[in-house]
Parts: sequence; structure tokens; C-alpha cells
Amino acid sequence: MFKLAVLASGRGSNFQSIVEKIEAGQVPAAVEILVSDQPGARALDLANAHGIDTAVVKREDFPTNKAHNEAIVEILKPRNIDLVILAGYMRIVKAPLLEAYPHRIVNIHPALLPAFPGLDAQKQALDYGVRVSGCTVHFVDAGVDTGPIILQAVVPVEQDDSVETLSARILKEEHKLLPRAITLIAQGKVAVQGRKVWIQS
Repeated sequence: MFKLAVLASGRGSNFQSIVEKIEAGQVPAAVEILVSDQPGARALDLANAHGIDTAVVKREDFPTNKAHNEAIVEILKPRNIDLVILAGYMRIVKAPLLEAYPHRIVNIHPALLPAFPGLDAQKQALDYGVRVSGCTVHFVDAGVDTGPIILQAVVPVEQDDSVETLSARILKEEHKLLPRAITLIAQGKVAVQGRKVWIQS
């Protein structure tokens, strides 16, 4: 079975969509563990409800970001994880994780990268006045939302949109796009060459 580890900091809605699609037989994978840097994250409760192992690794408990990432690697290593999913994980992944899982860490971002990376992507899109936004699943590298793009979904921006309404419509697409990307990777249909991701039909 293709083994996933999910890193999440908050409510865990993308994590929940992955688990529900796995349980429905739509994603050929299994979530081995959910790791959070926030002990109060709702994602932890969701994992417990589905019988998934959890771990809390608080950044404040470590002297450096590198040490924090090393601790996560030590948790994941014995589980033979095939793919690490960042699902609302609000920290930049550092070298220890990147080196342990090269081209095996993916993130979901609420914008059409390379436009509007980083925090508050939906607000950035509205402030800029774009007509379309969306979401992107990409491999994680050492930059901020700069890794090779796997899949994207387009969401129209309405004239009366607020950050909340646009975010809600983008989130619906995230819940479809991330499980689809995981499925393609689990099926061995995704290859990376430089900045380009090739998907086998």
C-alpha cells in the first residue's frame, strides 16, 4: 500500500477530504500518520476519529527550524512513508525533510502559482484585481511555493467576491485536486524533469 504522512496546522479540511476519498476507495493509499505543530489543531481530532496515528511536534520545543524538521523526519522514517502531504501546514519545510523525501513532498496552495505565493493568497488575488484564481498542487522545494507544479484548477473571481467567498470556492476545488494528485503519484504516473512535471495519461 502507498503510504502517506500528512502535516497540518489547522482545521484539516484537506486532510479530511483525503481520508474520505481513501475510505471510499477513490485514492489508492493509506494515511499512516498525521503530524501537527499545533496541539489544538482540529486535524488531530479528525485523525483520531478515523483511527489514524498522530504526533504533535511543536516548534517551540526545538532550538532551530532544522532541529524541528529533524524531529519530524525521525517520526516518519520508521513508517516507510512514500509521500508527505502538506495540508494547511503553516511552516516552511527545511533541508532535513526535503533531503529525506526528495520530490516526495507535495503542497496545496490557494492560488494559481507562480502568482500570489505565500500567505493570504486569496487577498493578494483580490487586491490585484485578477479575473481568475484557483489552486495549485506542487512538489515542495527550498523556496516558498516555488516547486514544480503538478496540477492546477481555475476558479473565477466574481466582482463582489470577498476573501471569504473566494476562499470557500477555491477550497472546494482543493478538496478535489489534492486527492487527484495523490492518486496520480500513487499510480506511478507522475515524473519530474527539472521544473516540468510529466503526467502519464
